[in-house]
Amino acid sequence: MKQDILQRIGGTSLLALLTIAPSNSARILLKLEDENPTGSMKDRMALAMIEAAEADGRLKPGGSVVEYTGGSTGVSLALICAVKRYPLDIVTSDAFAKEKLDHMRILGARLHVVKSDGGKMTAQLTKDMIEAAGVIAKEKGAFWTDQLKNADQLAAYHKMADEIWTQTEGRIDGFVQAVGSAASFRGTAEGLRRRNGKVALVAVEPAESAVLSGGPSGAHKIDGVGAGFVVPLWRKDLPDAIEPVSTEDAVQMALRLAREEGVFCGTSTGANVVASLRLAERLGPGSTVVTIMCDTGMKYLRSFGDKVG
Repeated sequence: MKQDILQRIGGTSLLALLTIAPSNSARILLKLEDENPTGSMKDRMALAMIEAAEADGRLKPGGSVVEYTGGSTGVSLALICAVKRYPLDIVTSDAFAKEKLDHMRILGARLHVVKSDGGKMTAQLTKDMIEAAGVIAKEKGAFWTDQLKNADQLAAYHKMADEIWTQTEGRIDGFVQAVGSAASFRGTAEGLRRRNGKVALVAVEPAESAVLSGGPSGAHKIDGVGAGFVVPLWRKDLPDAIEPVSTEDAVQMALRLAREEGVFCGTSTGANVVASLRLAERLGPGSTVVTIMCDTGMKYLRSFGDKVG
């Protein structure tokens, strides 16, 4: 049987953090989603959305696809649409890493770039991108994956939960994940809770825009998370705690992971590890916390370069 690159999505490794996690706390395991073909966990959800639409006829042979995205979802969709031969229009912004925009173009996507307010992620920017994507989808008769509302992607993260459960042999006490569309947190959390109702579930959001915690919407620079409003796929009954993490703390943790663990990740992963350390301290020795390395730091080389100078 012939295999294409899409068969390489999923089945990623778990890595124990050896230096950053203190000896008097729970161990922290990092799910290495950078092992996916585009270096991001979003390969999982992009494939799930496209395959579901193919299966029920929303996306027919010869059809096209449109989406709004901060970058990683767009790169993943660009890969899948390239392999499956669907033209792809992406609405994105200059607020996001240029490496991601370049990657989408290289894979064949047509980009529509919405100007941001000084390179910051805001609720208004998200809404402007959504509106632009809707216009393009209507004009072209394209299938709009509409990631903030598309529940088809949850199945991809249920599978991730199955992987985590198998890899830990069921010995998992806490799960931590940042919230963008909320699909990865919700899908993985639901999958773990089905197996063990006592797993502590912690959602992460930018401290500058802590809307899930009841705070005001604000601007931040953690790519791919913190839409600035409560997203449709969010389940407020699911998390045991919501941890706000500042952009600066997320960036500094990403740099620490590179220098102390040799793990080069993006800012959302940095935020995940900050929140995981807090949970690991609460749970204590003998417990296990799993969090996600959402993507590779190679997507953020320019922005990290500014930090290390």
